[in-house]
Amino acid sequence: MAKLFELNIFTPERLFFSDKVEALYVTLPDGSATFMADHTPLISPVEVSTTRIKKADGTWVEAFSSEGFVDVRRNGVMMFVQTCEWPDEIDARRAEEALLRAEEQLRQKRSMAEYQRSKIDLSRAVERLRVTRLKRK
Repeated sequence: MAKLFELNIFTPERLFFSDKVEALYVTLPDGSATFMADHTPLISPVEVSTTRIKKADGTWVEAFSSEGFVDVRRNGVMMFVQTCEWPDEIDARRAEEALLRAEEQLRQKRSMAEYQRSKIDLSRAVERLRVTRLKRK
């Protein structure tokens, strides 16, 4: 049996996930990472992406997560993100609309701050749609 560790994922609104797990897969600024029990301590930003969790029973579950950071310690992992949603919590129609809005905003000439915000909005919409499509497979 694989060694387990405590995983807690927090958003400003709620404790999204709390349980003992086998692995956590996230996207960091310089690539993806998988954390397992007794991983070397680390604090890192987290990118907008699909977060994958390998539960104690060996099954993988996936959720959309937005920007934030992960705090890896020997006794567990805490992840703090702006938003985290299971596939069935995502409104695909709303995500499609957000995608179209973000693409239009990127086409318009705006300030650098508005451009960066539009890029974040676009990545959130794309990732939400990807997670909802994975649910349907």
